Amino acid sequence: MDWNFLITAFVTLMVIVDPIGLTPLFVALTQGMPRAQRRAVGARACALGAALLMLFGMFGEAVLGFVGITMPAFRIAGGILLFLTALDMLFERRAERRQGNADKNEDDPSVFPLATPLLAGPGAIATMILLTGQAGGDVTMVIAVHVVMALVVAITFALFLAAGPLEHMLGDVGVNVVTRLLGMLLAALSVQFVLDGLKSFGLVGG
Repeated sequence: MDWNFLITAFVTLMVIVDPIGLTPLFVALTQGMPRAQRRAVGARACALGAALLMLFGMFGEAVLGFVGITMPAFRIAGGILLFLTALDMLFERRAERRQGNADKNEDDPSVFPLATPLLAGPGAIATMILLTGQAGGDVTMVIAVHVVMALVVAITFALFLAAGPLEHMLGDVGVNVVTRLLGMLLAALSVQFVLDGLKSFGLVGG
């Protein structure tokens, strides 16, 4: 067992997934939800995110290649979807839709944007493909990489469970400020995703 490789994999996934950075975003996306519903949203998001990362970790680029999608194209698509979410956060359109929906499941953020593209985004998917590729076909190491990924997702879920006290500490005004700030950061991140994809196609300079 190459422990140095596994430590590197853990640190890399922690940086890419960024559980600490996702927690205030989770607070903003689930603002006003009851504790049980918020926990369920977090559990679904983490389970779906882990399943997606496992899928791409096991089958790699073959999954995208099967439907004719390249990683740069996937990164651009993820960036566009993330930008739409950022606009919703900046202009409070999510809150307006939530108030107008009788069925709260119509505005469930667990699949989008939490599971993807935030938790299992282009960067995390590409990282899983890279790490399992570096395992060199060693089944034990491939399994170990997936265990490391599951640990990172478990840490993310544990931080999601602390979202309630964090929201209470911030208050309504604090959450609104954080929501708009994160909306700006998400907008910038989404543009970076698109630029990285275009750069891979050679359409923009380095």
